[in-house]
Amino acid sequence: MSDAIITTDLTRSFGPIHAVAGLNLRVAAGQIYGLVGPDGAGKTTTMRLLCGALRPDGGSATVMGVDVARDPEGVRRRIGYMPQRFSLYGDLTVRENMRFFAEVYGVSRAEQEPLIQRLLAFSRLGPFQGRRAEALSGGMKQKLALACALIHRPDVLMLDEPTTGVDPVSRREFWDILRDAVMRDGMTVLVSTPYMDEADRCHMVGFMREGALMASGTPRELQAMVPSLVLEVQARPYHLAQERLRALDGVRGVQVFGDRLHVIADGSLTEEAIRGQLAGDAITLGGVRRIQPTMEEVFMYLQGAAAEVRP
Repeated sequence: MSDAIITTDLTRSFGPIHAVAGLNLRVAAGQIYGLVGPDGAGKTTTMRLLCGALRPDGGSATVMGVDVARDPEGVRRRIGYMPQRFSLYGDLTVRENMRFFAEVYGVSRAEQEPLIQRLLAFSRLGPFQGRRAEALSGGMKQKLALACALIHRPDVLMLDEPTTGVDPVSRREFWDILRDAVMRDGMTVLVSTPYMDEADRCHMVGFMREGALMASGTPRELQAMVPSLVLEVQARPYHLAQERLRALDGVRGVQVFGDRLHVIADGSLTEEAIRGQLAGDAITLGGVRRIQPTMEEVFMYLQGAAAEVRP
């Protein structure tokens, strides 16, 4: 499988702040690659470098074989870019926005209407095509921005935190549309997100920290990097159970997930030890089982490991 995006030692600083620090990234064609990390990790700067909006201080980047620094216009013709903030025209309708961006990208008049009809159906915005963009909900605005980014059928789609502030139902619909674009058109998608649960929706994930990759791989490969056990415990009251579990030898952390606790522990910890620690009239124990670590737990482990080796 060929690589659609390659960066080698890519760097960009803003004064003393190293926003992107020697980034080495490879995104295979026809996949969804998620750049995952908290605010300030360098995700947005990376996106802007790759779409030619910023020039790097050092290193190199290519998109579909085109050097971003040498030929930014050539790159822009091959990509669709959706920034963090809604950037369409609020006083234009859904259809008018799509037609405007089709003109901007040089889509021929003969191709425009079939493409618009397809994208209206694809994004489920058909019933709202006459509504002004400023009157759309947050989820609908993001789907319109996605449709406009797809209007010229790009080879690579770059999305910078596209679901931030969007309700859960619209987030799920947005990801469904992305998967359809990849499966039907063979498109490559690079998406940045602060939401760890969205990492599971990607073919490949790169965890970013301080402008560089801590680790990259499939979600399952990244989960396998965590040497600790993760045990799911059902117990009530969970506040008291959480306090007791944190005092148990071998426990590295306890996190609340809904009505359950995730216990991150050394491999020597047994279910019997947990049951013994929670025994008594004050706590009702429902069950204990080993589970795969969540993407959040993987990120926290990698971040802790990176901090330990920092000079």
